[in-house]
Amino acid sequence: MSTLTITTFVGATLAVALLTIYFVRRMNTSDNPTEEYFTGGRALTWPIVAGSLLLTNLSTEQLVGLNGAVFKDGNLVGVAWEALAAFAMIATALLFLPRYLASGFTTTPAFLEQRFDRLTRQLVSALFLFGYVTVLLPVVLYTGSLAIKTMFGLELDLWMIVVGIGVLGSWYAIFGGLKSVAVSDTFNGVGLLIGGLAIPVLALCALGDGSIGEGLAKLIADKPESLAVLASTDKTGEPASVPWDTLLTGMMFIQIFYWSTNQVIVQRAMGAKNLAEGQKGVLFASLMKLVGPVMLCLPGIIALHMTDALNITANDQVYPAIVKHVLPDWSLGLFAAVLVGSILSSFNSALNSASTLFCLEFYEGRIESRHFDTDRARSEHIVKVGKLFGTALAITSMALAPMLAQMESIFAYLQKVNGLYSVPIISIFLVGLLTKRATAGSAKLAMGVGLLSYGYFTFFPIEGLHWLHGYFICFLAAVMTMLVGGQISPKTAEEIAKSDERPEAPVDLTPWVHAKTASMVIVALTVVMYVTLQALSA
Repeated sequence: MSTLTITTFVGATLAVALLTIYFVRRMNTSDNPTEEYFTGGRALTWPIVAGSLLLTNLSTEQLVGLNGAVFKDGNLVGVAWEALAAFAMIATALLFLPRYLASGFTTTPAFLEQRFDRLTRQLVSALFLFGYVTVLLPVVLYTGSLAIKTMFGLELDLWMIVVGIGVLGSWYAIFGGLKSVAVSDTFNGVGLLIGGLAIPVLALCALGDGSIGEGLAKLIADKPESLAVLASTDKTGEPASVPWDTLLTGMMFIQIFYWSTNQVIVQRAMGAKNLAEGQKGVLFASLMKLVGPVMLCLPGIIALHMTDALNITANDQVYPAIVKHVLPDWSLGLFAAVLVGSILSSFNSALNSASTLFCLEFYEGRIESRHFDTDRARSEHIVKVGKLFGTALAITSMALAPMLAQMESIFAYLQKVNGLYSVPIISIFLVGLLTKRATAGSAKLAMGVGLLSYGYFTFFPIEGLHWLHGYFICFLAAVMTMLVGGQISPKTAEEIAKSDERPEAPVDLTPWVHAKTASMVIVALTVVMYVTLQALSA
């Protein structure tokens, strides 16, 4: 790596840190240290919410993994990961977020105590923590560090890059809290949007011998089948990564789990200064999801036309090869800073959310106020514990990440473990939100059904059954368990009335006046995108 690359990388990374400090200090501060640290003092405006949502989700795992999957498929069925995310975010803005903010929740599992009981809330919190500790945090560090090492030819041991990224991400999450995480995400998000869009634009120029128009023309004329967004098989005749029929089953529900119940994601929207700002932020991020395929899928399609020039030997080399091929040397440092920023965002967001869950779901209820002179002293103690827990978790993640190199397939590991906790969580959230009769007992039974059924499909797969179909079957089994339980032994009228009780909302709950209109526009644009691409592929 040249001196220029290193200089621009350090300069860009330092600039984000300094800008974050400047803007955080100018934002309103809550008198409650716990609220300030874990929810950003409920002072986040819609650009901050949108930027943090997008960058928390987007990392090298998506840039490398999804472009590689598109290249392997030889078509654009992978667009579904972004398009259906937009639909799930609409559900978050219109259905989930008003309920979360109305009760002043700091964590998404808090809703489950109101609807069911405290044990259900803690079981779900434990499942979230299990997922963050065993999957999200170490995988983000490992895949991100490996991508940076490969893409920029760093002659460093992987563990050194892991530690570097881990320490920098921990600084934002542990010492700055949610506000620092969200603001830094926004700045990094702007850089990622510019850099991420530059790659396919430059790649089209390369494909079209200096002309973007010529490059697009070649995409459509030479391999029109590669533009198909609805297909069942890949370019070799094997099942596609996202067959079209999975859009009608498990795909939608895995998206709702991620965007509507996952603490790492929803915590950003719950930190909004009011419901209108939260809805604006979530819906703007939803709109940007329709731009996502340009960064996450288009380079993979372009690579199909440039295979010889790129010398690709493995699917995961597609995106790094495109970057090396099209970016001028002077910009490599800036793009490296952008990629590191995306890794930091996913890591520090998960770290902050894990600390939030541990402190507010498990620790806070176990300490008594009589041990503290004031409520503020009690809150400051909780924040201190959160920082210590975050530090321990960061060190653990940095230790685990290099060990993942020994696994045959990191993505297979991700897929298997994610479903184990997401199936039971999404089923009880949806039933709890949409019905009032299901009991706490049926919720716990449904969690067991979801875990066991998904575990069976994962470790004893049925030939020909796509894993997203299996996900849907397990989801239905868990939902039916709750619905039948609600019919056999429903809640009493008194229990329903108690679960409907809500404290005074901590923020203004006036919805954004254009929320439904914006949602319909996003749905319409998604349909137009699908129809257009499918027509071009014919």
